[in-house]
Amino acid sequence: MDPSRIESAFPAPSYRGNQEDALGRIRAAFEDGNDVVLVRAPTGSGKSLLARAIAGCARQGSQASATDAIGAYYTTPQVSQLDDVASDPLLSDLSIIRGKSNYKCILSGETDTPVTQAPCAREREFDCQVKHRCPYFSDRSIAANQSIAAMTLAYFMQTAGSDVFGKRDVVVIDEAHGLGEWAEMYAAIDLAPDTVPVWDERPPPEIDGVETAAEYAAGLSRVCDRRLTDLRAQVELEPEEAAERDRLEELRSDLQWFQEAVRDPDSPTTWVVDQPDGEGSRTTIKPLNPERFLSHTVWDRGNKFALLSATILNKDAFCASAGLDPDRVALVDLEHTFPVENRPLVDVTQGKMTYEERETTIPKIAETLVSLMARHPGESGLVHCHSYAIQDALADELRAWGVGERVRTHDSEDRDGQLAAWKRSDEPTVFLSVKMEEALDLEGDLCRWQLLCKAPYPNTRDSRVARRLENGDWAWYYRSALRTVIQACGRIVRSPEDHGVTYLADSSLLDLFDRARVDMPAWFEAQVDRMARPTLSTPEPDPALAGLSDKRSRRSSGRSDASGSRRSSSRSSRRSRSGSNPVADVWDTE
Repeated sequence: MDPSRIESAFPAPSYRGNQEDALGRIRAAFEDGNDVVLVRAPTGSGKSLLARAIAGCARQGSQASATDAIGAYYTTPQVSQLDDVASDPLLSDLSIIRGKSNYKCILSGETDTPVTQAPCAREREFDCQVKHRCPYFSDRSIAANQSIAAMTLAYFMQTAGSDVFGKRDVVVIDEAHGLGEWAEMYAAIDLAPDTVPVWDERPPPEIDGVETAAEYAAGLSRVCDRRLTDLRAQVELEPEEAAERDRLEELRSDLQWFQEAVRDPDSPTTWVVDQPDGEGSRTTIKPLNPERFLSHTVWDRGNKFALLSATILNKDAFCASAGLDPDRVALVDLEHTFPVENRPLVDVTQGKMTYEERETTIPKIAETLVSLMARHPGESGLVHCHSYAIQDALADELRAWGVGERVRTHDSEDRDGQLAAWKRSDEPTVFLSVKMEEALDLEGDLCRWQLLCKAPYPNTRDSRVARRLENGDWAWYYRSALRTVIQACGRIVRSPEDHGVTYLADSSLLDLFDRARVDMPAWFEAQVDRMARPTLSTPEPDPALAGLSDKRSRRSSGRSDASGSRRSSSRSSRRSRSGSNPVADVWDTE
């Protein structure tokens, strides 16, 4: 790596904000001999442009011996972030590769078939005459041979050990704040009828610990091997059989890794097992500290690393979660360049949103929302609901208030479509969202105000969370919630000239700010210190609907009987299916 090239590798014709200073400080951190540089860069810093400049410092082929790693990887956990890279003309020299399932076969009669189920994946020794034009293999070949290959973090991890995507000189990870937790989730092994093709042959017994889980994993692996042998003996597979084969191979690999880690007395990984419904039911095996997993899938993939995010809040804690030696890691902390008065926090708290108290608090939040709609009659708003259960209850309350026509919701199936439709709409509607605190760009008039319904603490019913708290790691607990809040605040103010108001509805958010203040970036602490409580108007439907076009119907004033509000059958069935899920509030299942 040659850090001296960082300025010349910056892709924009000029700098904005603190980008020039950032490049100089990143360069100095690498020149000081650090293997890993964490870049804490607030919203609007142009992290993708900084990432491109860092990647441009990678060793080039003309400078390398036959055994030297060359080139760079750019990777991010967020699919939307990769989409942004693909559409940015300043980043056109990043060669993007996506997972096979994102590509369609080009053979006649197969153009609706994903490449994962195309004839080349179904038929033994199939000789594809157009493989050189296959969109997947073409993109893969280009990315493998260009100096900067861009991909999602999931694809990056999946290609560990690949002959195509081997070790490179520099690895840049954007939106890297949750790397440790994300790796835990990615490395979890979910065993259920819908994830294990041979479930009926080997349902799990009652699992009372990690040793029992390892014994079951060994037996399940043998069943997977037998089924794989049968599938591989066939000359041609149906698309469903090809998908089954791929799932069995992935499952067997996961089970093998788990068994090896359990048997290894020197393994740093601690495992926990969830089986809430006992024998024969869904079982999830989770790594609590996946340092070994990250070592193989990330840290062995490059010589130098740059990790960028607005919310790497504590260097030592981040290094511990990701298996890094803090002495080999530097933190470059950038200032926020957006005026603090353009990104205010406003206290409209109405009580706690814990599971026990939310039934009382949600109607008060709905009243507050009606008043906020009147305060922002011509401006679109975003409500971070945290879970679908909260979204459903809040939507019912708003319909009962007679303001349902200004409200838009989504479910897990139509999430992206509803979001796109809301952003395209000329009406100042209010979008009740679930898990949209990250990777969402609502610049300018797309959204001028938002409300946080609930302090986004990790769910204590998740075994990983429970184990950490049993070990006394409350700092991690508060830091995780603070990180999500800061990410959410960045959704609606995207440039120095932009402005947007973030309202806080859950009184637990105020407690969070007190408990996590030691880990707050100075620029967010300034927002917290300026926080005030406004006087809101009395909630009335007509002022709340005043910004809608005249073509839209109006309901009568006053709050109707909540029992008359309608709930979609899809939401009701979704909630009934997931109501017993112990991690519902964490992974979007409620």
